[in-house]
Amino acid sequence: MGVSKQQAVENRKAIIEASEKLFREHGIDGVGLSALMKAAGFTQGGFYNHFESKEALAAEVVASAMDKANRDLQKAIAAPLKRGGSRLKRQVDYYLSGTHCDDIEQGCAIAGLTADVRRLGHEAQAHFASGLQIMIGTLTALVAEQRPEISGTDEARREAIAFYSEMVGALILSRAISSADPKLGEEILNASREMLLRDFALEKGQGKR
Repeated sequence: MGVSKQQAVENRKAIIEASEKLFREHGIDGVGLSALMKAAGFTQGGFYNHFESKEALAAEVVASAMDKANRDLQKAIAAPLKRGGSRLKRQVDYYLSGTHCDDIEQGCAIAGLTADVRRLGHEAQAHFASGLQIMIGTLTALVAEQRPEISGTDEARREAIAFYSEMVGALILSRAISSADPKLGEEILNASREMLLRDFALEKGQGKR
């Protein structure tokens, strides 16, 4: 008995979701087809019924992960804010928290996939770049909300890029050494959070330079 079109779609989605978790944890090169199909609940032989190659799968994983990351960011920004609060500060506090640092499987797709994307083909890189452009646009609006005097200017975008680059870099560094030196990992997160809140969310939001 054959598989229905709807079931085939669900199976493909399950493979993509399982693969993303494994790719984030072990890297794309560190996961074989047998392991990722087993994680999705299927046999290795069924892989090529859904994807032409592992690289084709990786491209879809990147596209799915980036789409989810942008939807999650939009949802987080839209969440009710306490009176006098700052959406930018809330985002920094979450992103550079120990909880987010430990959540490799469900955390930031940018931090989780950056090291692998540069070794993938053009399609995966294009999905990553497209998702990153959307994220930078969202963060640009967030920076401009904190500093309305630069809203609609190139400076807002430049600051958003610098802001996000520092957060991602701090998260990647903290994760890289968290097992060997958890104290240093925590120190990296705390130092970056304090600097960003001072430079982007607090001082500049109050008109200080």
